Amino acid sequence: MAKHDVTDVESAVKACYSTWADSYFRDYYTGGAYPPVHLDVVRDLLRKARTKTLLDAGCGPASMLRGLADMGLEIYGFDLTPEMVEAARNAVREFGVAPERIWQGSVTDRQAFRQPGTAGPFDATICIGVFPHIPESVEDEVIANLRDSVRKGGLVAVEARNQLFGLFTLNRHSYDLFASELIRAEQLRGAAASTVVDAMLDELRKQFRMDLPSVRSGKSGEPGYDQVLARLHNPLTLQKRFSQAGFAEVQVHFYHYHCLPPMLEPMAPELFRSASLAMENPSDWRGYFMASAFIVTGLRA
Repeated sequence: MAKHDVTDVESAVKACYSTWADSYFRDYYTGGAYPPVHLDVVRDLLRKARTKTLLDAGCGPASMLRGLADMGLEIYGFDLTPEMVEAARNAVREFGVAPERIWQGSVTDRQAFRQPGTAGPFDATICIGVFPHIPESVEDEVIANLRDSVRKGGLVAVEARNQLFGLFTLNRHSYDLFASELIRAEQLRGAAASTVVDAMLDELRKQFRMDLPSVRSGKSGEPGYDQVLARLHNPLTLQKRFSQAGFAEVQVHFYHYHCLPPMLEPMAPELFRSASLAMENPSDWRGYFMASAFIVTGLRA
């Protein structure tokens, strides 16, 4: 696993999202090809936790908060990207939330979770769309920051992209999972001639659609999503990290199911969408392989 400098990563992520503030909510929450099914998962989690005060760590343009506005919550949020913060302030103002409750900050900074005048520690903290951009070297610090942002017994819910989905997709993510995590090619090279190992890996690569999914570039010269750090997470190992960080009742909730490998969707898009939606079930074991994302939750012990 390559090491990443946090400052460099955050600078690239800011650049990536700087031109996305006006369209992100529309692209992923209202006009996308697949509805935001994770919103219902989060609403259910907050309802069961009897949440009254909520922090959204990495709130973007208040995408998730807009979908929670009718729950009577006292909401707060922060984001790394200034343009996203401005868009979020404008959005929450429309449903009566003071713009001061949205501020700029990084999940790697403990102080960002404790702004003056906020209601922390909170009943719940959510973190959606952020973990792909966190270097592994500081991930445990971020988990600790999230834990400490809630009261004892408070809920933390973190969304991540499912690395194990690569066992189903048959594309470049599959090859990455096989080579890096399962085979661990570097270790294999230490046990055999590199030329032999490289030849075998080249043959393995031919079994996957390495051109898929398409690499997402930026809108106007800035780096795109797939050109900045955008990690996938193994739900089994992330669940373990939460338990080790002092969370109780750690659970994994899967969403965005795919009834077939994504490359087959163009053959019957309506069938693909309807059959995939019919599969949505946060606790179905098939989610480990057929869902592209998940939410790990825990209660502060």
